[in-house]
Amino acid sequence: MVSDTIVAVATPPGRGGVGIVRISGPDLEAWLPALSGRRVRAREAAHCRFRDAEGGVIDEGILLFFPAPASFTGEDVIELQAHGSPVVLDLLVRRALELGARPARAGEFSERAFINGKLDLVQAEAVADLVAADSEAAARAALASLQGEFSRRIEAIAEVLIELRVLLEAGLDFADEDIEPVAPDKFSERLDELDTRILALAASARQGSLLREGFRVAITGHPNAGKSSLLNALSGTDTAIVTAIPGTTRDLVRDAIVLDGIPFHLVDTAGLRESVDPVELEGMRRAREELERADLVLLVVDSKQHDSDQVADLVTRDFSDSAHAGRLVLALNKIDLSGLAPGLSRQSVPSVALSATTGAGMEALRRCLLEAARGESAREGTFMARRRHLAALEATLEHVREARRLVADAPPELMAEELRQAHRELGSITGEFTNDDLLGAIFAGFCIGK
Repeated sequence: MVSDTIVAVATPPGRGGVGIVRISGPDLEAWLPALSGRRVRAREAAHCRFRDAEGGVIDEGILLFFPAPASFTGEDVIELQAHGSPVVLDLLVRRALELGARPARAGEFSERAFINGKLDLVQAEAVADLVAADSEAAARAALASLQGEFSRRIEAIAEVLIELRVLLEAGLDFADEDIEPVAPDKFSERLDELDTRILALAASARQGSLLREGFRVAITGHPNAGKSSLLNALSGTDTAIVTAIPGTTRDLVRDAIVLDGIPFHLVDTAGLRESVDPVELEGMRRAREELERADLVLLVVDSKQHDSDQVADLVTRDFSDSAHAGRLVLALNKIDLSGLAPGLSRQSVPSVALSATTGAGMEALRRCLLEAARGESAREGTFMARRRHLAALEATLEHVREARRLVADAPPELMAEELRQAHRELGSITGEFTNDDLLGAIFAGFCIGK
């Protein structure tokens, strides 16, 4: 249990109509007369004059007192709602410091809520995600996580894991007792069901991760295919330089857009071709790195210079490996010059005929990007998730599948260890199993006052 008192301004820097100073710690009721010159009833808004050490008035506003444990942090909490002057708020913070508080670290209020059992780790992270939400969809997803949607689904899977571990370990711990072992085929069925549930949760988490992390789209192709023009058309700005000179783009050019609440990170890469120019070669090296990291590769082709067979050869030669499977879309550009009809064609590799210059076919491309980002698992009620959650779910699934593989002919001790590791990986998401380094990294990304 934390024993010291912390204070911070909980509203953004700058001037505003209202500014809030938050204090959290033990035995704060004794501070109320010193701060306001009067007694204040718990959980009732009180109009007060905030006072300095000599009794002088710093400002007047609203004081709220939340006694432990019925507060955000689980400790006594005082909130001072004053006028939003940085000078006034600084004076209030200094008054709290005089009374024995110390400045709060970034995310320390949420960290204390986690430590005191008011939030699990997923919910604590959702607080920061809700503050940082840049779309309605992201805000709704973060709120769903804050209200426990993600945590409840993790707990449901954890309950199945615990049940299977009990069945296994009871047979190991009480081998001399008359305990009937679980039939291997029945145990395999339960592990298969668990596999399916984890896959479904991971698919939902992936959608939530997109709302937070964004969907990365790398735009590639030969020089002068219209990559930079396409980036500008998608973003609605002149982010990339467009000229008729091949190889204009030599470094990565980035921009971001939001489509239907999902953020997309667009990267225009250097054109891929034979070259001896060291600067252009470096640009192409960076382009290939970006292609490996991207969630989707948008291959731009000049529709007036390539027929369907040539396009197929290009895809087979440069993008046929498994790393690009399911994440490649063709953009047949410059249809205003080739006469190709605009629209989406769903083949083995989806292709969109468009003109970045006239805008024809651009709406079809946006729909294609949205479909790729949402995937087949998109549904209402998406919760917010982070990449660390996805990594933990993948590790959980690996241990469950290894246990499934061991059912037939391995000692039960090995299965039990795999299920123990699966349970630990799953628990790392909510904070059931965690370490101080992980907590420090997570809460350091919060804003001061949260």
